[in-house]
Amino acid sequence: MELINQTEVQQMIDKLKDQDLYIHLEMTTGAYAAHYDSTKHPAANFITNAIIRYSHGSISGNGPYRVGLKMNHGWVYTEGLTHFEQADTDRLIMAGHDNQGKLVVALQLSREPF
Repeated sequence: MELINQTEVQQMIDKLKDQDLYIHLEMTTGAYAAHYDSTKHPAANFITNAIIRYSHGSISGNGPYRVGLKMNHGWVYTEGLTHFEQADTDRLIMAGHDNQGKLVVALQLSREPF
């Protein structure tokens, strides 16, 4: 994965809009964080292979970045993104890593299931 190039990611967001897409979205502060540090509050969420369709999407920020996808009946919003997979042109794969390189958030969109 490479650091996010905002222009390239926006082009991919635009390319995928108005289509049925599979989404993978996850966030974690470290499900096991409390085992190592009792002051940490573990939190996580995860959705995969749900189908969405958005009419407008954008990436914004100066890094870490945020992405919003406007659907007919709501929004998908992800914040904290730092990296994307540049080599994959058929799907959009983004992730946010902390300063230790650990995954904190991921947003992936594809025409095919994950």
